[in-house]
Order: sequence, then structure tokens, then C-alpha cells
Amino acid sequence: MQHQLTQQLEKTISGFPSLKTREYKAHKSNVHTVGWNCDGRRLASGSVDKTARVWAPERTSDPRSSIELRGHTDSVDQLRWDPTHPDHLATASCDKTVRIWDARSGKSIHKVDTSGQNINISWSPDGQCIAVGNKEDMVSFIDTRTFKVEHTYQSKVEVNEISWNHAGDLFLLTTGQGTVKIMAYPSMKELRVLDGHTANCYCLELDPRGRYLATGSADALVNLWEMNEFSCVRTFGKLDWPIRTISFSFDGEFIASASEDLAIDISSVESGETVHKIECYAAMNTVAWHPSKYLLAYAGDEQESRPGGGGSVMAGNLRVFGFSG
Repeated sequence: MQHQLTQQLEKTISGFPSLKTREYKAHKSNVHTVGWNCDGRRLASGSVDKTARVWAPERTSDPRSSIELRGHTDSVDQLRWDPTHPDHLATASCDKTVRIWDARSGKSIHKVDTSGQNINISWSPDGQCIAVGNKEDMVSFIDTRTFKVEHTYQSKVEVNEISWNHAGDLFLLTTGQGTVKIMAYPSMKELRVLDGHTANCYCLELDPRGRYLATGSADALVNLWEMNEFSCVRTFGKLDWPIRTISFSFDGEFIASASEDLAIDISSVESGETVHKIECYAAMNTVAWHPSKYLLAYAGDEQESRPGGGGSVMAGNLRVFGFSG
């Protein structure tokens, strides 16, 4: 059945081509991860340059107004905000630590040592646990009351991204086998395996309304799974290269996906049709919709000419699409 767009959604879609993108530039190397805090007033970025930054992107793009978070000794590969506190941010680093930051002061308020180089992170919906995964496919669960690793889960297969469901009673992992493992939480008993991709499954995202799970894969497809029966209800094949990152808009109406294609695809979740494309200048590492507005943050491997000539360097930038002026 063809999805009928509401007048409001049609108006939103028709306005996408006129929206502007702003650039935010302060990192010394490429940005691997971006994320909005729960009230949408702050945007954080994490970089290969070993730092994270906190921006107020609707107020200013001036890097002097951003707050630099220094302390990691290796790349910041992924970050997540506390879903219950707008000022607390967690970063996962290859330096074998997780750091918790107060975004108001820019200070690291907790440092948690882990067993390996950390590449993915998730914060439980109730704010009481942080899960962090490393390059050896071990997931450590950190209690945010004690900031100690309470237990670990060792996967037998490659783990790429992790997340709780909105209720916090399921834990999801994407794997190198192209599958998504659905585990009971906290027991970590495997309940089912979703098999919908023909290559490595890199990323996953739950829609804000709790209806769908989206997965992105090296097969260049995004699959949409219905959360009750975990049946695949739609496939998006708008890009030509492995899907590195996906994000749902705040209302669950749109899904953004990005890869090495020089465009970010924004599609209607219900119709499956592309409604807008954002031109890019490099492979994208991360996309994130604002929690209450049609603002999309994104960052990738953009380069710029080295000052004085002699090749190029990483631009260290991120961008936000969706501004009216």
C-alpha cells in the first residue's frame, strides 16, 4: 500500500532543497563520530586527533565557542550522551579507556579502564549502564553509579555496533557475518538472530517511536525491521557503497544513510523513496539527526590543501544541514 504523506510532511520535504549547511571546524584530524545531547542544545564530535568537542551549533559555528575535551591518548572513535542528563557525555577511545565528561566545564569526571581498544559505545535508556565494545569483540558493561565494569560479554564473531532497545530489556549487536543478534538484557541470552544482509553489518539505529530497527551493511543496503516480530519490512538501496552510518529523524519519518558515496541519502521511512540528497566531499563516517528538529549533523574524511602547498591534510570538520538562513 502506498504511503500517503501528510500535508505537513510534504511541506517539510519540499523545503529540503532550500535548507543550508553550516560548517564547524576545529579538530586537527578527521571526525569519526557526532551526537546531539538529549535536549538538542549541544552537539559533540570525536576525532582521530584524540579529542572530543562540544558545540552549540544553532548559536554559533565559531570554534572559539566550542569546548575541547582533552584527556584521551588515542583516537575517539564513538561517543554517546547520557539520555537522562543533558550535560554528561561518554567517549570510547582506542586508548583502552572510556571517559565521562561534564559538557559545561569540559572536565573529565570519570575515567574507566577497559581491556581493549574501544570502538563502539551505547548508553542504556535509563542512564544506569554504559556498554563499550573493543576491537577484540568484547563488550564491557559499566555501572554509572560506581563507574566500574560490572560484567563483560565476549562475542565469538566480529561486533561492529551495539545498542539497547528503548525499554532497556534487549541488547542488540551487529556482526561481521551480516547478522544482528538480539540478546535478552541483562542475562545476555541470545533470543534470535536477524539474517538480512549478504555482507558485514556495520551499523544499527532504533527509530524514536520504537516501531523499527534499521541496519546498514557492506552490501550497500539499509534494512528496516519491525520491532515486534523482527520481520524485515523494507529495504533501502539508494547508495552504491557500504553503509557506514544511519540515523532516524526525531519523528521517525526520515532515515539518513551515508557511505563512501559522495551524497547522504534522506529517505521516507514509510514509502522507501528518496526525498533529498546532501552533497558530500568525501566518504562519511557519521550522521545524526537532532532530537526535535530537522537538523542533520554529519562528518567524514574531508581533506583540504595544506597551508603553503605540498599536498593535503584532513579538514577536521563537521557540518550540520537544515538551517533556513
